[in-house]
Amino acid sequence: MINLLIGLAAGFFGGLVGLGGGVIMIPLMVGILKMSQHKAHGTSLVALVFTGISGAFTYALNGSVDILASLLLASTAIFTARAGARFANALPEWKLKRSFGGFLILVSLLLLLKPYLYHVAEPDTGWLKISVLLLTGIFTGFLSGMMGVGGGTIMVPSMVLIIGFTQYAAQGSSLLAMVPVGIAGAYTHWRLGNVSTGILPGLIPGILLGTYLGGSLAYILPEEVLRIIFAAVLIWTGARYLRTPKPSPDEESIAVGNRVG
Repeated sequence: MINLLIGLAAGFFGGLVGLGGGVIMIPLMVGILKMSQHKAHGTSLVALVFTGISGAFTYALNGSVDILASLLLASTAIFTARAGARFANALPEWKLKRSFGGFLILVSLLLLLKPYLYHVAEPDTGWLKISVLLLTGIFTGFLSGMMGVGGGTIMVPSMVLIIGFTQYAAQGSSLLAMVPVGIAGAYTHWRLGNVSTGILPGLIPGILLGTYLGGSLAYILPEEVLRIIFAAVLIWTGARYLRTPKPSPDEESIAVGNRVG
């Protein structure tokens, strides 16, 4: 039941604001399930594959998915996602936690600033659009593999602010791109032993239901208050992660040995 509720919360917020839900799922898995940071990132990526499937389907029903844009994003991201997963695995847990804390605060600032950012008047087309999508995929893939998130925090602003997508089309397209990117990153984490398969039977149904509900409500609910509350929670969580203490050399050696074992 706990796994189901974690998936439900992550899927709901992910579908509502166009993120994969990892920014909610990972702190809950670490805090409630007492999972290691590395395993939380790997397990989150497995779950985010289903977030992308459910969310993209919901947005597609409303005509808000650009399949070509999703393919271009994923075409470069699937390669860098594997590199990001290996980089995360090489980091000590305290460094990974601090990195994740900084990432949460960055996400929060982007959410708060979104209404005030400049939007292009006309959608870009041609090679400029293709180049932006490919470059965005490169950066997003690495971030996704490292942080265990879907990458919507980078994909959505790039599509809206630079290319000129509508908010709904950007969110739907980013959710679809998360599917192959999540598979690439999750496979690498699984090979590295960073996936807890035992919680997936409860987590995945919650994600599927939550993402459908969040994606549906995105079209009928004002997001201003929810965005502020969501950002405040992320800032509080991120600040806690940033204060993760550096362990002594002996403690760090034991932690690395346990993770490798």
